[in-house]
Parts: sequence; C-alpha cells; structure tokens
Amino acid sequence: MSHLKLTRTQILAHRRRAASLDERLPRGKRALRQAAWAGLQDSMPRAALLSIHARMNGTKPADWEDSSLVQIWGPRYNAYVVAQRDLALFTLGRLPEDGGARARAEDLAERLRSALGKKRMVQSAAARAIAANHPNAVRYAAPTGTVLIRWDGARQPDLWIAPAPNVEPRKARAEFAKRFLHVFGPASADSFAEWAGVKPRPAHDTFDALRRSLTAVRTPLGEAWILSADEPSFRSAPGPPAPARLLPSGDTWFLWQGADRELLVPDASRRSELWTSRVWPGALLVEGETAGTWRRAGNLLTVRPWRRLSVRQRAAVEAEAASFPLPGLDAPVEVRWDEG
Repeated sequence: MSHLKLTRTQILAHRRRAASLDERLPRGKRALRQAAWAGLQDSMPRAALLSIHARMNGTKPADWEDSSLVQIWGPRYNAYVVAQRDLALFTLGRLPEDGGARARAEDLAERLRSALGKKRMVQSAAARAIAANHPNAVRYAAPTGTVLIRWDGARQPDLWIAPAPNVEPRKARAEFAKRFLHVFGPASADSFAEWAGVKPRPAHDTFDALRRSLTAVRTPLGEAWILSADEPSFRSAPGPPAPARLLPSGDTWFLWQGADRELLVPDASRRSELWTSRVWPGALLVEGETAGTWRRAGNLLTVRPWRRLSVRQRAAVEAEAASFPLPGLDAPVEVRWDEG
C-alpha cells in the first residue's frame, strides 16, 4: 500500500484549519456547531466556553448554554458540550457492544427514567433514587443518549432524561470516528479508541468499515489514516496563523495520549508541563505553535512561555486574556508572566 507522506507543518496546519483556530468563525449557531465538531470538553469549569471563544467571534458568557447545544457525559465520561443535532454521535457512538456493559448502560438508563420521569435531579439524589452504589455510577447510562446534564462548575450536575436518539449505534460510531479523524487526523483506530473511551475491537471494526473513505499516510510518528476528503486540506499551503490563542484544559488541540503528543510538542521536557499527572493547565498557542502553558485564578492569569516572546506576541496574548467572556469576574483579566 502506498502512503501519502505528511510533514509536521502540514499536519498542524490542517488541525488548526479543522479546529477554526487560525481565524475565528462569524458568531452564530453554525459556528457553535463547528466549534463543537469533536465536542467541547467541559470538565474544568467553563472550559467549553473558552474553547468556543478561541473559535468564534463575539462569544458571550452564556453561549455554552445556547439552545443548539447540550451538555452530556461524553468521551471517557467527562463533561462535554456538543451540538444538540450531534447528540447520537457522542452517546450512541460510544455505546458498548459487549453484552454485559451494554446491558448495564441500558438498565441504568431505564432505572433513571423510572425514577426521574420528567423531573431534574442532582446527580447524588438520582443515584440514591435508583440505589446505585456510588453517585458516579449514573454516568454509565450516558452512552444510551437519554441522559442530559447541566453542570455549572460549582456543584454536582443536575440530570434529566431525554428521548433516545433514533440512530443505529454502529452508524453513529462511524460518523463519530469521522469527526475524530477530521479534527485529530492523522490518527489510528487505537487513538480513536483511547479518545472515545471505546474498546479497541469496535474501534478497529469501525475503521475497517470506513476504509474506502480513508487514505493511508506516513507521518513523523509512523503510519496513520486521514479522511480522503481532507487530503486537499493537508496538501494546501498553511494560512496565516492567529497571533495567539489561550486554549483551556481538555481542548481538542492537545487532547492527546502517549506517543501522539510528540508531534504537537517535540520537546519531551515541555510535554510533562502541558500533560501533567493531575489537572492539565491550558495551552498557549502563539502563531500556530504550542508555546507554553497558562492557569487562571480569579482574574489573574499566569502564563508560562517556553521561549522568549516578542513585545508584539506578548501583547497578542494579553489581548486574548482581556477578551475572555467569563461570567462573574469582578475585574478585568490580568496577565502575569512566569518566566522563571
């Protein structure tokens, strides 16, 4: 089999283009869906909002709650914001094929439906209502597509029951894998399984079913796959990158595991700063390259660059921070540079 050879520059340029990180999208529901094409992880309070802000012009504090979006327990049972019309992909696309695991998910969903009816209930109360052995047990009903949540970052989420999406799970998984390949490609079936939180066998079966729409490529990390429809994007010249973006913990730009991280951050010593053993910091993107980390406490945002930034680049980072659409701040966001 012949392989299309892709360079690191081509791969990162495509990923920025696919993620709308070079140029923000015009404000609107179409932009919200595009920003959430591979889901918006929201496990850190208002991370989804900041991921939207990095991709859409005019983001407002309440945009993560737009009527076109829903909040769920998504890949790997993390809190996610996804487009309402894509709910089946991020739920049924992860529904286990294993008989025992699938039966557990469906049993939990049915018990929640009986206990909640049309009511909303705090997670711990819902778990007690169905005699679950731990509040987190209710998350395992999420892949049925019937459990929606609202988590504001401060307390336990509320949850309620919705009608099941009318989509065959294997069809949902195939489209889910295509979303993954578009935003994260080049990639493998194993990296899809890791990201989505599904077993390797169904992931490989899904890639096999998609084979006619995939193109084999060779990257600096080895062999992988891209969507054939994305080949022109990989081949096209990079556009001008954005001066700066501040991407929150869990953003798709750096939601990688294992060796896949080497392409994004070639310096091994820096990888341990971005992908920590506990809560990840945010990623600093400067002119298309991951150039440091950041953390926020209230209105103070501490940026730790990995190289010396020019006056113009620092000003771009500070302008990004100042434009954060975060609710409840009692003062503008202030940047502190940690260059020690």
